[in-house]
Amino acid sequence: MPASADTPRGTLKVYLGYAAGVGKTFQMLADAHAARQRGIDLVLAYFEPHARPDTIAQARALDAVPHRKIEYRGKTFEEMDTEAVLRRRPSIALVDELAHTNIPGSTRTKRWEDVQVLLEAGIEVWTTINVQHIESLNDQIWQITGIQVRETVPDGVVRQAAEIVAVDVTPDALLNRLRRGAIYKPEMVEKALSGFFKGSNLGALRELALRQAAHEVDLRQSAYDETRGFQVPRISEARASGVVDNQPKERILIHITADLSTAMLIRRGRRVADYLHADCTALFVHQTPELSQLPAEERQAVEKHLRFARSLQIETRVLGGIDIAKTVVDFARRIQVTQIFVAHSQAGFLERLRRKNFTEDIVRLAQDLQVTVVADRRQAAQ
Repeated sequence: MPASADTPRGTLKVYLGYAAGVGKTFQMLADAHAARQRGIDLVLAYFEPHARPDTIAQARALDAVPHRKIEYRGKTFEEMDTEAVLRRRPSIALVDELAHTNIPGSTRTKRWEDVQVLLEAGIEVWTTINVQHIESLNDQIWQITGIQVRETVPDGVVRQAAEIVAVDVTPDALLNRLRRGAIYKPEMVEKALSGFFKGSNLGALRELALRQAAHEVDLRQSAYDETRGFQVPRISEARASGVVDNQPKERILIHITADLSTAMLIRRGRRVADYLHADCTALFVHQTPELSQLPAEERQAVEKHLRFARSLQIETRVLGGIDIAKTVVDFARRIQVTQIFVAHSQAGFLERLRRKNFTEDIVRLAQDLQVTVVADRRQAAQ
């Protein structure tokens, strides 16, 4: 049941952790009990018990919406019944595991898309997520753990949250929980210890989660300050004297190509733009501005990268130009870009001779701009 036009959008509360078992769901359920005691109408819209007795006990006393059962390849799976939650219309819906991918046959592909439907209907949503599932951190997670995380949530979804709750526990305490079987079944413990739950991984992931939570708070503080007509100085912007530099607003341009490394480049540009509170634009340049004129494989790759950039709330542009590097640099100057992000060229010797190395050409032409050449560590490792 969709909300009426005058129904305010629901607010989002995110419980952020750095690994399974830190206590995100347990904390969310504990807060739900406290809210229910205050007379707030809430339901457990989706809950993943993972055979954790303490968490299951917390969930038992809460009103739950039955899961939707879906048949797929001869098996029955359970997903959140978003339409049933809409009919129930609670004040707050608790939705575990925001990054989950729904089983084929579901109305929507991702659980975060279901959450958007609830928010649009005016329902407040509390949800859980680990830091490794935030899209723009995907490359950093791979560098830390060597594991490719497939289920991700666009940064813009997390950024909608009115509140971020950082759920933290020391790596030693988390490993103790794992070894005594409080997180996974005994047969899964050894596999976990050799994967995400390596001691070195946990320390780095914990630091990343805490920095992400602080970063989200900083973004919200910035937005609050701007509505009040002034800007609070940040440590990164202050001189030793305490006077804030009066610098023009940063503007970042990401050069898109059909290369696989472009996805990594988009994530890096988005992260830097967030930290600098900068505008961000992604640009694809070809001899013709019509994508339909590209070879099918190249067109599909470029369109995929453009969609990915837009999913991270990056403005996208497509321009035609015979000299691609010159077109990129001229456009950057026209919109007053301060940094250009380009991928490290994989061009071979013959391509260099034929002047097809766009990266080197952009660096040569943009002497008055900061050009950041980003290497794809995954390709280098391979």
